[in-house]
Formats: sequence, C-alpha cells, structure tokens
Amino acid sequence: MAISVYKAPYAGWPNCFWVVNEKVECVVTSDVGPRVIRFALKGGPNEFAEMQEQLGLTGGDEWRIYGGHRLWHSPEKRARTYFPDNAPVQVTVLPDGVEVTQPTETTTGIKKVIRLRMAPEAPRVEVEHRLINEGLWRVEMAAWCLSVMAPGGVGIVPQDLTADEEGLLPNRVLSLWPYTDLSDPRYTWGKHLIRLRQDPQRGPTKFGLSVPAGWCAYANRGHMFIKQFSYLEDRTYPDFGASVELYTNERFLELETLSPLYVVAPGEEIAHLETWHLFAGVELPTDEEEVMTAVARLLGRA
Repeated sequence: MAISVYKAPYAGWPNCFWVVNEKVECVVTSDVGPRVIRFALKGGPNEFAEMQEQLGLTGGDEWRIYGGHRLWHSPEKRARTYFPDNAPVQVTVLPDGVEVTQPTETTTGIKKVIRLRMAPEAPRVEVEHRLINEGLWRVEMAAWCLSVMAPGGVGIVPQDLTADEEGLLPNRVLSLWPYTDLSDPRYTWGKHLIRLRQDPQRGPTKFGLSVPAGWCAYANRGHMFIKQFSYLEDRTYPDFGASVELYTNERFLELETLSPLYVVAPGEEIAHLETWHLFAGVELPTDEEEVMTAVARLLGRA
C-alpha cells in the first residue's frame, strides 16, 4: 500500500492531516501547533496521551499541552519556553508526509518547523525538527523534542557503560530536578537501563542523562515505541549533558530527546532528527538484559 496523506477532522479540530500506510497512522493538527497529536498502529489506540479537556480548543494566550508530540527549544525558561501554540500553522503536503511551520514566535524570534515522513511499508516515521532564528540577536539553544505518552506504560533509557582504559574515571552524569526523589518506587535503577513507570497516583518526577546509544523507548499495552536519534560526541548538551530526559506525573509520561546546544545567528537554523518505530505484541521482560535483547531484536527488524 502506498502512503496516503489526506485532510480530515480529529479530536474536535476540523483541519487535521492524516499520514497513513498499511501499518501505522499519524495525525498532525493545523488549527494549532505544530503538534503530532496521534501516532498509532492503523486503527489502534493512540500511543500519545490526549488531554481530553483541551482537545479541539484554539486561540487564547494560555499555553496548553494538548498531548501528542511537540517541539520546544531548551534550556527551559517560562518566558521563552511556554509560548502558546494555539494558532493555525502552515502545512505543506509531501508525497510521504507533511511539513508543518509555525508562525515566528513574537517573544523569542524563533520559528518552529516539523517535517514528518513515513516509510511506505514499515511502522516507521522520520520526524525532523528545525528551529530557525528570525530575530535580531544570536541565541543559544537546543532542539527539544517531547512525546507525551499515554498513561500506564514504562519509559526505558539505556545507560552509557563505556570506560577509560583503566576504568578509573566516572562515565555518567545523572541530571535530577528539584522535585525528583531517588527513592520513588516508579524508578528501576539497573546496571544497563533506567526504567520509569507512569503511575496515575503519583505526581511529577524527572531525570536526564547522556545516551550515546541513540535510543529510548516506551512500553505500554503490549506495544513498544522506540525513538532513535543521532548523538554527537564532544558536543555540549543542555541540563548537565542530557540528550534524553523522562518526565512523568499522574496523567502521562514524556519521552524527550535533545540536540546539542548551538549558538544560532539571525537567519541560521538547527535541526534534530528522530526516527519513530512502533511494534505490537511486545511484552516487556522484567530482566533488563532481556529488555536490551528485545529492543535490539526489534530495531534489527526495523
């Protein structure tokens, strides 16, 4: 089956663009955004969370999470980060997807662009994120790509186990937020992996770390969502060197990847590419080495 791209309503927004092959489907809003509000096996439940009280809303000065997948610029600062994306965006239809462009943010001078391209026969999507400096001054920033995952699952991040020749130097930095409690039972601190479980009874927690392996994942309802991304050695990443961050609260879990920090001159841009994979019939093993084997096997099929 060829890729189909068409316009149809979704979740109360009348002007959404659907990108579909025989295995998966994506829905991108154009009444607000840029936002990929849905990614799912064809006809299946949304892998992304949806904030029911916000679906279909447009306009206003209040930032809304909506759900789905979004693009921000890091480091996080309320005045720059929480620019409302409640206005219409420009959508260009591609043969295998769409490109979505947000009007330039009036408070930052940054323009956000998401280009989504679907594989013709596989449950795979490439999502390119671009930040363009249309302001008057140089801006230091990183592309920050956040997928708001549906509740009930487990986020998975591989640790860096490389060592110097003598094995004497530290090799990892764990970024922790003020509200993070290391005794929180949602965490499983393993040798190879860090796992974080979404729990509807518990509030916010977050961590970040450097992930040279270039992937992170979310397991939920027998499905495995895997993000791959490029990790650039010898570059400075935000938040004490984090290329992956996981945040969760009582409603969702965010699976986030970041580019290195760049100083972006007026007229210049930065880009960060994620590749999404979605697999069904995957029960998450309890043993972390079996989890690593399962992820490697799935990516080998991708």
